[in-house]
Amino acid sequence: MPEYNLNILGLDLNFKTDAGPERIEQARAYLEKRYTELQSRGGKLSKERLLIYLALGLADDYLQSDIRLSDLQQRVDELVNKIDSLEADN
Repeated sequence: MPEYNLNILGLDLNFKTDAGPERIEQARAYLEKRYTELQSRGGKLSKERLLIYLALGLADDYLQSDIRLSDLQQRVDELVNKIDSLEADN
């Protein structure tokens, strides 16, 4: 399992993961971008508060994506059932 040593948002992190370097870099860049956006709108909020807002925003993004994925899965299941019933009728 690869080990990574990164500096993200001024914090040194060391961890191991099965994720590849490209995926880790994309995640790091995404965090840095979202943090910078919050920082520009957050005025003089502390780093800790900005990180909490970042975590809340990412959690909300995840939950909304999970809901959309469930909805899409339900629609796919319905379409598969319709296809199966049409094939059964023929």
